[in-house]
Amino acid sequence: MATLGGISQAEASANSLEIQNLARFAVDEHNKKENAMLQFKKVTEVKQQVVSGTMYYITLEAMDGDKMKVYEAKVWEKLWLNFKELLDFKLIGDATASDSA
Repeated sequence: MATLGGISQAEASANSLEIQNLARFAVDEHNKKENAMLQFKKVTEVKQQVVSGTMYYITLEAMDGDKMKVYEAKVWEKLWLNFKELLDFKLIGDATASDSA
C-alpha cells in the first residue's frame, strides 16, 4: 500500500525548538499512558512523512531510572488544527557510553 509521502530527513534540525518540543510531548504522553517516569535528554535523529499533516519519527534519549535508553516516538501533527498525537513509543535499546557522556 502506497503512502501519501515517503519518509525523509526532517526539514527542521534535531536541535530545533519545534522538534525538542515534540520529543518532550512524546515522553510526557508516554509517561502518562504507561505511568512511567522517563526524563527526556536529547533528540538524536528526526525524520518526517507528509500525511494529513506531518508524521514525525523521532529517535531520542531518555533516562529510565539511572540508565540512559534510546526510544523511537511517532508523533502525528496537524498545525492548522493545533493537533498532535503520540501514535507509537518504543524502546530501541540502551544508549552507548559515548552517547550519554
